[in-house]
Amino acid sequence: MEKHPPGIKPESWVVSAGRASEPGAPLNVPPIPASNFIIGTGRAYSRDDGTPTWEALEEVVGGLESGKALAFASGMAAIAAVFDQLAVGAVVALPDDCYQGVAGLAAAGAERGRWSVQRVAVEDTAGWIRVCAAADLIWLESPSNPLLTVADLEAICAAPRKPGAIVAVDNTFATPLNQQPLEFGATLSLQSATKFIGGHSDLLAGIATTRDDALWHALRRSRELTGATPGILEAFLAVRGVRTLALRLQRAQQTALALAERLEQHPLVARVRYPGLPSHPTHATARRVLRGFGTIISFDLRGGAEFADAVCGNVQLIRHATSLGAVESTMERRAAIPGQGHLPPSLIRLSVVIEDADDLWNELDSAIRAAAP
Repeated sequence: MEKHPPGIKPESWVVSAGRASEPGAPLNVPPIPASNFIIGTGRAYSRDDGTPTWEALEEVVGGLESGKALAFASGMAAIAAVFDQLAVGAVVALPDDCYQGVAGLAAAGAERGRWSVQRVAVEDTAGWIRVCAAADLIWLESPSNPLLTVADLEAICAAPRKPGAIVAVDNTFATPLNQQPLEFGATLSLQSATKFIGGHSDLLAGIATTRDDALWHALRRSRELTGATPGILEAFLAVRGVRTLALRLQRAQQTALALAERLEQHPLVARVRYPGLPSHPTHATARRVLRGFGTIISFDLRGGAEFADAVCGNVQLIRHATSLGAVESTMERRAAIPGQGHLPPSLIRLSVVIEDADDLWNELDSAIRAAAP
């Protein structure tokens, strides 16, 4: 199990970990584009035995989460490996506000009779505690996407659970710097490294971290059998990106709070969701379980889908694009994405990052006012 050394803060670990220590070796573990190795070195085939490039990424993230990490080809590849551990007839508990990829994967398995699915409101702590006693996979996403509801991981992860049950937490929005699911007692913490870990909109990768050695080996076996291995360049870029995670997160969180406060006062905005706002329904929980409130805001406009689409079309500094957590701020109308029918039609998800706060606000305000009916 990786863990950053006592006395070393996570903000320093992301800079120092995953580097070679031998004299004369490159300071940064380079991309090693090898499918096979000379037998007798401890590696034979990269799909089975990994590469030093993958392992550098796994060391950094595993240490951040105080567990043992495995890198995958994408966040969904890591998630699919978790679902692959379920026996036929298993019970899966999902949040009501859930990433559409996970909801789609769960629904497809249910249609084939592999498992049954229960949905629980993210904020329904008592409901989650009840399903922990019966479900085989308790899937939590906190803060949720895109309603940003924060689950009481401390209470849920401590609840008695069915023997062998997996409590998995999608930690993508919080990042390992803001939330430590394994410290609360979760079995697994999942990251879409495409987002904040990579941080530059130039890769797909996923990471699963656990303290359960048997589960780690089972996930690794799933990775081998399904070929869900990360690309060498992607792993190298993710390590490069994570080096600046603490700086990017600190700057973006300050800006996100400032924008959320201004949006709350905007006459054309009906509702703002940001865990750092006292008005947020799970603000008290967020203050207790999160170290920082994150960089994502969602807000509803006083109008319909056409109004929201026009706002998204009016921005230039902020990019009208999906995904989040990179160096450029992005926004999109989430209800336009298939599988998001539970969302208000005018909800916009805004990923705030490192641009100047006043520049972002001026463009956002202008885009809203220009699109107003």
